[in-house]
Amino acid sequence: MTDLKNEILEKSTEMFLDLGFKSVTMDDLSAEMGMSKKTLYSYYKNKEELVTAVTMNIYNTICTGVDHICVHSENPIEELYEIKRMVMTSLKGDKTSPIHQLQRYYPRVHQKISAMQFNYMQDCINKNLEIGIEKGLYRDSIDKAFVSRIYFVGIQGIKDLHLFPNRQFPVQELYDQYLEYHLRGIVTPAGRKILNQITNTNHD
Repeated sequence: MTDLKNEILEKSTEMFLDLGFKSVTMDDLSAEMGMSKKTLYSYYKNKEELVTAVTMNIYNTICTGVDHICVHSENPIEELYEIKRMVMTSLKGDKTSPIHQLQRYYPRVHQKISAMQFNYMQDCINKNLEIGIEKGLYRDSIDKAFVSRIYFVGIQGIKDLHLFPNRQFPVQELYDQYLEYHLRGIVTPAGRKILNQITNTNHD
């Protein structure tokens, strides 16, 4: 990838995450970068191609970050919280409106990335569950295939602005609540102690 094409990709990623995939036009991007639209279109023939490149860039960045955390993690419970923090940073707090716009206005791109996310997260969560069971932090009676799918469905579901409007459910708190909800359903007493320390709660 040429330096200029990479610069376009990075600036587009920043603007799409800040303002939304629909809200940012090719005119906006070319003006922000101080280039003509003709130059912009010489690298990306249309906006959907650029949106696809940006979503793949975000996906690859997050997957690289997750892989790094998993390799260096010794505690599967803390690992999930580290992943959440990294994802929030990568998505600039995940305001959900960019994701909502992607789903609504670029459904083909959204479907493609969702399928990739599902496959990646299944593998990631299954490994997390296996390590948690081995360490005695998750119950060995859980159905890993079921739990990993329910986790994915939940993560996708809380991004629905109709079900979880931002004013009522601030994004950061929503992800924390969901993660705790997920973990409390599968931890052993030993795992619960670690979870309570992380969440600063005293639930039995």
